[in-house]
Amino acid sequence: MTETRRVAIVTGAARGIGATTARRLAADGFAVALLDLDEAAVKETAESIVADGGTALSAVADVSDAAQVAAVVARVASELGAPTVLVNNAGITRDNLLFKLSEQDWDLVIAVHLRGAFLMTREVQKHMVEAKYGRIVNLSSTSALGNRGQANYAAAKAGIQGFTKTIAIELGRYGITANSIAPGFIATEMTKATAARLGQDWEQYQIDRAKSIPVARVGVPEDIAHTVSFLVSEGAGYVSGQIIYVAGGPKA
Repeated sequence: MTETRRVAIVTGAARGIGATTARRLAADGFAVALLDLDEAAVKETAESIVADGGTALSAVADVSDAAQVAAVVARVASELGAPTVLVNNAGITRDNLLFKLSEQDWDLVIAVHLRGAFLMTREVQKHMVEAKYGRIVNLSSTSALGNRGQANYAAAKAGIQGFTKTIAIELGRYGITANSIAPGFIATEMTKATAARLGQDWEQYQIDRAKSIPVARVGVPEDIAHTVSFLVSEGAGYVSGQIIYVAGGPKA
């Protein structure tokens, strides 16, 4: 496996979906680069992967900054090898109703989610094209279908879907697939913070949310990591340009 080990980059990998996905890809045999702005947390996650026998490095990078993106991808290529798998997971929320939503909070959410996915993909695809192989997975959300108080987040996540379909068309000839996962409610620190912002007890919040989910439970980061694992596998080479809702049912 060592000679053919592929290199994967996961953004927003300090915790939650990103950290769980990075651990899963390492267990699948990938060398994984974990990117995040939280230096201590992402380093700890990478070290836990290495302690479990995997290959990983951590790096701090603002995915909305082109210069930082170029530098960190160059570092990954130098230290681990050319990256041919990219998981664009980095994201933030700045929720508010439209009439209270500031321009700064609009710009920040769009920058991290949408500009970040664009910059990372543009940089990493160079290595994929050269290798004539690549797997890109972009994290969207069921909020792309519309969600009260999330005009910025919903717009960014809907944009991710259009971006994914377009790069699938452009890059397919080079053996590169691009797909998007749209999670429903996933129990993470981010959704726990949402419950706190709404003044609701976390355990009760999950119970209430599960009532509207056909499989009668909330999602966990492993649900998303499993789906990523499939989409970046060798066997998923004929799956591209798809939006996969991992939401416990057909609706948001």
